[in-house]
Amino acid sequence: MITRDEILTRIDEWLQPDNFQDYCPNGLQVEGRAEVRTIVSGVTASKALIDAAIDAGADMILVHHGYFWKGEDARVRGMKRERLKLLLDHDINLVAYHLPLDDHPEFGNNRQLADVLGLRNPRPLAGLVWQGELEQPLGASHFAEWIAEKLNRTPLWVGEGKDEIKRVGWCTGAAQGFIDQALEAGLDAYISGEISEPTTHTARECGIHYFAAGHHATERYGVQALGAALAKEFGLTHRFIDCDNPV
Repeated sequence: MITRDEILTRIDEWLQPDNFQDYCPNGLQVEGRAEVRTIVSGVTASKALIDAAIDAGADMILVHHGYFWKGEDARVRGMKRERLKLLLDHDINLVAYHLPLDDHPEFGNNRQLADVLGLRNPRPLAGLVWQGELEQPLGASHFAEWIAEKLNRTPLWVGEGKDEIKRVGWCTGAAQGFIDQALEAGLDAYISGEISEPTTHTARECGIHYFAAGHHATERYGVQALGAALAKEFGLTHRFIDCDNPV
């Protein structure tokens, strides 16, 4: 029998969540049954994911985006009530890791995205931003096509940079504000999940190609890697369920 607490202890050993000042609690957010045989992972603990996890017989749901964010309304009503009621009624554990999962050198979203996109020599640049190189230089339009093929989502491409892209920086999710770090490092392109209005002007005026590849699309891979590692470590069943999100 593998217990919830054994799994949580191992994840904490791997991800070291106490080292992060985060926007939400990392680890166990909703307590369910003590014994775990099946883990379902997903990007966000939406009702759609909970419903799918119930159908899959999950004892634990592992996500990147969980609940109880700083500044949110603390009252349990409406959408929050419905989600929590489903988890509690079915005795399912909800486990979430946010920044620790972005940052991890093996299971992290940034490290995993590098593998998906075939970026060579992936390494931290500054903070949560990573850098690496393309195996062969590509024009910006061809790189956009490459991203679309690998992520199954067409990125938004803005900016006016070099004719060919070789050196790339990236940070998954809502990391458009880190484009300045890519500029300071002299990179040819920067990828994040989301874009904001000022990002366009920065990319155009400062001479860098910017690709908004989707918050959800860029953060599908960390929970998959972590879930697979837990399945291997403890002999559990793990299934990743991708609830579509165009953002």
